[in-house]
Amino acid sequence: MPSKEFETLPNIYLVGPMGAGKTTVGRHLAELLGREFLDSDHEIERKTGATIPWIFEKEGELGFRSRETVVIDELTSRPNLVLATGGGAVTQASNRAFLKQRGIVVYLYTPVEIQLQRTYRDKNRPLLQVENPEQKLRDLLNVRDPLYREVAHYIIETNQGAARDLAQRILSLILVK
Repeated sequence: MPSKEFETLPNIYLVGPMGAGKTTVGRHLAELLGREFLDSDHEIERKTGATIPWIFEKEGELGFRSRETVVIDELTSRPNLVLATGGGAVTQASNRAFLKQRGIVVYLYTPVEIQLQRTYRDKNRPLLQVENPEQKLRDLLNVRDPLYREVAHYIIETNQGAARDLAQRILSLILVK
């Protein structure tokens, strides 16, 4: 049940690179707001009954992005939600429009070094199954950072503070407006 105190706030959408902490911060933020938390990647897996690496393997990134757009459209149409998006969700113009127009978007900016620390052992990240994951993260950030910034209402750096503290900072920023 949404907290009465925050029920007039629009949905909050977290964007940023893999390893930014979108899911962890999002859970804390949803708890603070008394809202439902969802992760678009987890919803894609739930709807398809397949893992994201499997979808990438069988359908390629384009097939995955197409599924992701359908899910983001559906989820951003729901009320009282905190949503963590996949790192590449912003690469699709329609996703950026859904997010920007239907809620408050927070970009969790995370330097590549921290992304690498948080993701280097994770086999569930198909784009990092390459010879040089650090270079891949740099390349992705170079392409996606301008898109994250384009869609974001707020930018929070995630390299300082625990996830709960970051959620509190996000809430404070939003409430000041």
